[in-house]
Amino acid sequence: MDTRYLKSLITVVECGSIAHAARVEGLTAAAVSQRILALERQLGFELLSRVGHAAKPSQACLGLLPRAKRIVREIALLAGDADAGGLTGQLRIGAISTVLTGLLPGALRALTELAPGLKPVIVPGTSRSLYQALLSGEVDAAILVVPPFELPKALHLVSLRKEPLVFLSKEKSSDSILAQLKTHPYIRYDPDSWGGRHAEHYLADNGLMPTPLVDLDALETIAMLVTEGLGVSLVPYWSGFEHWGHKCAVDWVGIDRYDREIALISHVQTDRPNMMSVLGKVLSTNQK
Repeated sequence: MDTRYLKSLITVVECGSIAHAARVEGLTAAAVSQRILALERQLGFELLSRVGHAAKPSQACLGLLPRAKRIVREIALLAGDADAGGLTGQLRIGAISTVLTGLLPGALRALTELAPGLKPVIVPGTSRSLYQALLSGEVDAAILVVPPFELPKALHLVSLRKEPLVFLSKEKSSDSILAQLKTHPYIRYDPDSWGGRHAEHYLADNGLMPTPLVDLDALETIAMLVTEGLGVSLVPYWSGFEHWGHKCAVDWVGIDRYDREIALISHVQTDRPNMMSVLGKVLSTNQK
C-alpha cells in the first residue's frame, strides 16, 4: 500500500472535499480520486461517500483513520531516524494569526539556519482549535494564547511573551479610557476567544457593558476598523502591532492582570525532543 494514498485520504477527510484536498496536495482532483479508489480496491470497502461536491468518510473509514494517521506520521519520521542530532525531518507547528505575522517569521529564519534539515509545516488556527489539534496529534507544537484552565501533565508549556491590554482609538483624546468606552462604538475582541476574555474582565471590573458594534477574533482587522474611525477597542499589544501603531492612538491600561500570555505548548513525551528544544530556543530569542 502506497502511504501517499493514505495521506491523500486523510487530507480529503480533513478538507471535506476532493477538490479542496487536491489543491492542498498540489494534485489534480482526478489524481486524488484515483488514489482513493485504489485504496478502496485494496481494502475491499468504501472509504468515502460523495454527495455533490462534498466527500464524507464512511464508518469504515472513520475506524481506520487513527491508524492511517499513525502510519503516515511514522513514515514522515523515518527521515530523521538516521540523524544522530535529531534535527532532520518534518515538524508541524500550529500558530495563531498574530504569531504568524509577528513572532514566527524571524524564528523560522533562525530555525532553518540552525537546522537546515528540519522542514517546518505551519498550521494556522485559533488558540482553541490548535490546542485540540495538539491533543489529537495533528500538530507537534502550538504557539497560542495560554488556555484559561490548567494544562494536563502530559503537556509542556514555555511562556514566550506577555502582551499588555491597550485601548485603541482613531485619535488621541483628553477623555479617559472609561469615558471613551461609554461614548464610542465598541469593536469587541471576541469574548469567546481565549485572548478576548482579558478585555471582558477589564470591562466587568469597571462596571461597563458596552454594546459591541461587532465581535471579531482577528486583531489586525480590529485595528483596521479603528483606523477607519468605526469605533474603539480593547486589545492586547500583540507582536507585530508596530505596523499599526502609527495609524491609531494607543493608550495603555497599565494593569498586568489583563495581559494576554503567548506560549509554546507541546507534549512532554515527544518523538522530536531536539527539534522542540531548538524551536523553543529560537522563539524565545526572536521575540519582537
